[in-house]
Amino acid sequence: MLIKKILIVDDSTVDRLNLKNIVSEAGYEVIQASSGLEAIEIAEKDKPDLIFMDVVMQQMDGYQACREISHNNATKNIPVIFVTSKGQKADRLWADMQGGKALVQKPYTSTQIVEQINKFK
Repeated sequence: MLIKKILIVDDSTVDRLNLKNIVSEAGYEVIQASSGLEAIEIAEKDKPDLIFMDVVMQQMDGYQACREISHNNATKNIPVIFVTSKGQKADRLWADMQGGKALVQKPYTSTQIVEQINKFK
């Protein structure tokens, strides 16, 4: 799978910008969403190759957005990687059950983010 375009979803502007900088510096095109609902719309419209998704957000959390994305024929093949402060075993299991392909716990390093991208190349 060729990764070119990555969608970053987080309701925190600071967290979104931090991830954007890491992903951009690694040479990828970045698109952004500030909510789960917006992420679903952008995923359908722009067809990113990979999604980094926060879990705790207003309106619709990342788990629910991931379920919607993974059950939609137009977006079901887009891997979702959760980026969250929730890193307990139960959180990782629940992320997997929602269709997530991985979970990166905050605070993360740029190396951890790039390693996740490289898993899908």
